[in-house]
Order: sequence, then C-alpha cells, then structure tokens
Amino acid sequence: MSAKRCYYETLEVAKGCDGSTLKSAYRKLAMQFHPDRNPGDNTAEVKFKEINEAYDVLKDDQKRAAYDRFGHAAFEGGMGAAGARAGGHPFGDFAGSFSDVFEDLFGDIMGARARGARRNRGADLRYNLEITLEEAFNGRSAEINIPTQVACDVCSGSGAEPGHAAETCPTCAGHGKVRATQGFFTIERTCGGCRGTGKIIRHPCKACRGSGLMQKERTLNVDVPPGVEEGTRIRLSGEGQAGLNGGPSGDLYIFLTVREHAIFQRDGHDLHCRVPVSFVTAAMGGSMEVPTLDGGRANVKIPEGAQPGRQFRLKGKGMPVLRSAQRGDLYVELAVETPVKLSKRQKELLREFEAESQSGCHPEAEGFLARLKEFWSGNCS
Repeated sequence: MSAKRCYYETLEVAKGCDGSTLKSAYRKLAMQFHPDRNPGDNTAEVKFKEINEAYDVLKDDQKRAAYDRFGHAAFEGGMGAAGARAGGHPFGDFAGSFSDVFEDLFGDIMGARARGARRNRGADLRYNLEITLEEAFNGRSAEINIPTQVACDVCSGSGAEPGHAAETCPTCAGHGKVRATQGFFTIERTCGGCRGTGKIIRHPCKACRGSGLMQKERTLNVDVPPGVEEGTRIRLSGEGQAGLNGGPSGDLYIFLTVREHAIFQRDGHDLHCRVPVSFVTAAMGGSMEVPTLDGGRANVKIPEGAQPGRQFRLKGKGMPVLRSAQRGDLYVELAVETPVKLSKRQKELLREFEAESQSGCHPEAEGFLARLKEFWSGNCS
C-alpha cells in the first residue's frame, strides 16, 4: 500500500497558509477534478476524493493542529484508535501509556487513590458511523452494536466469587504501589503482588476468572443532530469499556463520516450544485428548476448572455448550523454545455448563426482578439 500524500501537497498550498488561501485552492482543484467534468476518468475521481479528504481536515483548526503535529496518524488509528477506517471493527481503544510513565517518575504526587481510579478505569472506545448528507441535514437516530467488555453479571464486576470479597493487598497496603529508596531518590513502582489494583482476590469468580469483566455486545441509540460535519465527535459518557474490579467505565466516542453526495458538494454550512444548461438557454435567458437538499425545488432565472461558471445564490437553502436556527446558502453554478452529435441541419443553422453574428455578440472573444493584436504588434506590455 503506498504512503498517503501530504494534505498540503494535495491542495497545492504552503503549510502556513491562511483559511482564505486554503479555500480558494480547494475550490479550484475541486472544480478541475469534479467527476461531472471528467466522466469515466477514474484518476480524476480518486484525485477529487483526496482533495475533499485533505480540505475536510485542514479547514478545521483543531484537526489541522493535530495533523501538523502527528500527520496522517492523527486520524487513521496511529494515535491509539485501533481499527479506525482501516478494516476490522469500527471502534478502537484509546488507552495510552503516558500515565504509567508519569507515575513511575513522580510517585504519588497526585495521590494513590487518584492513580488507582485512573488505573482501574475502563478504556475509551471509538466507533465510526457513516451517514448521508441528507441525514446530516435532517439529523437521525442511529442504533449501533458495540462488542465490548462489561461488568460481570455474576460478581457485579468485583472479580470475587459471590460470598467472598477482595482483600487489601498486604504488600502495598492497598495503594497499588511500592517504594524503594536508592541513594537520594525514592522510586515508586507498581506493586507486583496485586498488579497495581490494591486488592487480592483469594476466591476468583469462575464466570470471569477474577477479571470482573465479560465480553458482550451492547446495542445503543445515538442521536445525530442536524448540521453535523465530517469528523464531528459525539461523546457518550460511561458507555466505553467497563473498569477492572468495579472501576468506572470509559467513554464511547462516535466519529461521523458524511458520504459524498451525487448532486451537492458541501463547504461548511453552504452547499454547491453544478447544473448544466444548453448554450441556447444561456444565450437567450430562461429559467430552470433546481433541487434543494430538503426535498424541495427552487426556480432560478437565467439572464440573457449568462456565461459558464456564473453562480446564483439561494439564501437559506444550505445546511443547518449545528444547534442553531440558522442555515447556510445554496450556490447554483451554470455549466453551459456544448452540443454533440449534431445533425446536418443543425450544423447548417449554426453556420447561418455564425454568419449573422454582429459585433458585440461575443464581447469576451472580441476583447481577447484586440489584446492579441496589440501583443503581436508589440504594443501590449
């Protein structure tokens, strides 16, 4: 598998560029490689997806800071989120090793009880949930299945056989740590007798073998609010993995991925829609009916002489702003289509039209030809 290309190189911008430069570069490349402009071109389609992925990360200040520091590993499981987007289960374990390092160096500065609570706390879990753009617009309630470790039903998570209780570890007196003095330094390490739990289980539970945990699949309902964006994180407190020996459960983090839409492209709270029109309509004016993401339709009046790329803004027809009554706008862009497979009569009519064309019919072409003549004559600087 080839290494991922740098997001800044993908968007052809410098690492320290501002948001305006970033957005301008994205719009330019997205228009260049859009599948509608490159039908049947798989290379352009792959490039378009890479451009959108890079922009989704770099337009967000927090994601950009994480990417600048950790690179692609910040979003692909390299930061402790096993299995995220890389196959396998769509969730991962966020448990890190930094706490153990600081505990070994600084002893009980934060207190033995606080360390014990952190040590016995269950791991945080990650779940990747893909939704459609319509679901991001309207919001939805999703039912997800999480295979995880929960407190044992038999011993209620204590790890001890019913009728028996865990005993305080005699080696560390329940602290989970032992100290050893070496010269001027006092070194504190995890107790080997209880493995840092502070408890000794003489009669382990037969159902969970003393761990206090059992593997089980849980079903949870998740409410996705309207207006969420790619990479939005939803935290469900206490819905992660159960803690050891009755410790508190971790949290569940749900990361949202918004599927690409066949008609609309999203830019923050705004939507963009590229609509093809005939050159006759563009030249003579008219109206066209365009869809809106809420399922409705809107009429757009096209003035005479409308040029390719002209945009029409439909206020309030974009995406909802998260936890707000506001909505973004919809921008409709004209794509003037040149006809193909003309009949003999159609070609004759076009030649007649060309012959009847007067000065001023093609102002852009006429202006270019005038500048070209000046350039060839040496008068154009």
